[in-house]
Amino acid sequence: MKLYAVIRIRGRVDVPPDVDYTLKLLRLHKKFHCTLYPSTLPGIERMLHKVKDWVTWGEINKETLVKLLRARGRIPGNKPLTDDYVREKLGLKGGIEELAEKLLSGELMLHRLKTPSGEWIIKPVFRLHPPRGGFKKSTRRPYGAGGELGYRGEAINELLERML
Repeated sequence: MKLYAVIRIRGRVDVPPDVDYTLKLLRLHKKFHCTLYPSTLPGIERMLHKVKDWVTWGEINKETLVKLLRARGRIPGNKPLTDDYVREKLGLKGGIEELAEKLLSGELMLHRLKTPSGEWIIKPVFRLHPPRGGFKKSTRRPYGAGGELGYRGEAINELLERML
């Protein structure tokens, strides 16, 4: 199973209402926000196709996912995600490493980790920096046509590394 990392590249001005609604459903409210969704989620491919001119996405690997969780993972109260917290709340003895494996295998879904009262265990949105060194290409053109938007496959890992 593939785990998509979806990053919003373009801002909030002049977004059509239907695209804006889809971005809200994906929890991508601001520029440089990132979310993780499994490729098997019903309707995710259509949602990504709808917002392809505002986001970029691809398959995240385990090393990058662990770095993302350690550097940008947040818990309620805007505190950093730690191994001890993962062991305590989720019962995973391996900490963040084991959490990453379970996310990649599809056993856990980050957007569904809530307490019975409805509070997030881990916040599903990662707030990233702009990429170090800037974008290499246009942020208004598709990835395949020499831009930064749309599906980029494994190349998402290189972009995420620069944004951590």
